[in-house]
Amino acid sequence: QVQPVESGGGSVQAGGSLRLSCVAPGYGLRNYCVGWYRQERGKGREGVAAINADGRITYTDAVKGRFTLSADNATSTLYLLMNSLKPEDTATYYCSINLALSSYDCYAGSWHDFEGYWGQGTQVTVSS
Repeated sequence: QVQPVESGGGSVQAGGSLRLSCVAPGYGLRNYCVGWYRQERGKGREGVAAINADGRITYTDAVKGRFTLSADNATSTLYLLMNSLKPEDTATYYCSINLALSSYDCYAGSWHDFEGYWGQGTQVTVSS
């Protein structure tokens, strides 16, 4: 059973920054399709950023220029650096790892295609 583990959430004021981390014990994250998603209370889950095994990154338009996805190969940790946070970024953030998706499909596909095993999530709250 693949179980990603997220951390790094918290409460910040608008304009602040947070860095989320994701690890999946036993799995080298950089070898798979891994993504960050978020879900506001009462709404559906939406894709935020994803990276394929070739290192190509996809961002949703709402976070382009503010969020940066990166990976530490030595520790097999995926990071999501979130700058210039806005109240509308408030959500539970989830890490997803898809073991089967090809690198091509992990870039050309849809956010739904990228979905795989989910972590428990980490809460991000941005106050105005």
